[in-house]
Amino acid sequence: MDDPEDARLADYRALTDLALRTRFEQPHGLFIAEGHQVIGRALRAGYRMRSMLIDAKRADQLAGLAEGAPCYTAGPDVLEAVTGFHVHRGALASFHRKELPAPAAILERTRRLVILEGLNNHTNIGAVFRVAAGLGFDGVLLAPDCADPLYRRSVRVSMGEVFAVPYAYLDPWPEGLRQVREAGFTLHGLSPSRGAVDIGTLSADERARPALMFGAEGPGLTAAALDACDRTVVIPMHAGVDSLNVAAATAVACWELSQPPRG
Repeated sequence: MDDPEDARLADYRALTDLALRTRFEQPHGLFIAEGHQVIGRALRAGYRMRSMLIDAKRADQLAGLAEGAPCYTAGPDVLEAVTGFHVHRGALASFHRKELPAPAAILERTRRLVILEGLNNHTNIGAVFRVAAGLGFDGVLLAPDCADPLYRRSVRVSMGEVFAVPYAYLDPWPEGLRQVREAGFTLHGLSPSRGAVDIGTLSADERARPALMFGAEGPGLTAAALDACDRTVVIPMHAGVDSLNVAAATAVACWELSQPPRG
């Protein structure tokens, strides 16, 4: 490909323009994966490829990933003109999205759950999915105001784990949280408010089927979300630090609730 305006490259246009990509990707039922490892994970997870766009210098290495989908090659200048950034991983692929499961389906087959409210930072969303996958939390529920887990940056930061952890949007919010408790989960809100207890002191029963809920950095969980919780819990902090980045807090909390109770 030598023309950045070629219509066949429309899926890859202006990948750094968040507003444009948000208007384009979900309505067209697609997402972009970057790098051969992430592309491979999307394929193994059963996502159907629309096309690939790769650096011409790496065609011999990467073209086989296309598995029958159109595979376009271009030089670095054309790649950058199309996407808006230097494609240093050498490969991009456009995939068809799958229909998301209903929240009830997530709740039925999940033992440990992460719930997110108000997270609109794609880096944090991707990191949370990677944490959930790595620490044995097997489902994610998102409030309707959360960022898209299949946005390119989220996919990249998660190293493709957004494909491995089933997720759904919980709507209406926060009324839908009632379903979580009715499904047998203990709903723990990560917040220093409302008499929060040290997460390390939770009992075996409280760890048996946990749902950990996290809010956006800064405002944290809304009052309505906290009203739905069984309790609020905190990660003990030192040296006057009041909180952790939400992805780091998710990692600590998920690890703690994957352990047996202390004592």
